Amino acid sequence: MKGFLNFIREQGVVGLAVGFLLGGAVSKLVTALINDLINPILGLILGAAGNLKDATLTLGTATFMWGNLLSTFIDFAVVAAVVYYGVHGLGLDKIDKPKNKKK
Repeated sequence: MKGFLNFIREQGVVGLAVGFLLGGAVSKLVTALINDLINPILGLILGAAGNLKDATLTLGTATFMWGNLLSTFIDFAVVAAVVYYGVHGLGLDKIDKPKNKKK
């Protein structure tokens, strides 16, 4: 059992699992925050009629959905920040131990 626990700690599996779980757990909350609060405010500021995801630019027959792209980027940035600061705030970044280097 000790060998298995050392493998888990040395390979960074705990950190990977924590990041995956935190990312999945906060995804819905962050998406709601972005869609329900941040996007409508940015939509008003940028003139996209209150909903940033629906903002488009039409040139000829092509429609560029720049609002959806910006909204997705904001969603990613907020999720990444929440996971990063959550892991550091809880001290989970110190769980993994470095692998002993053999010379």
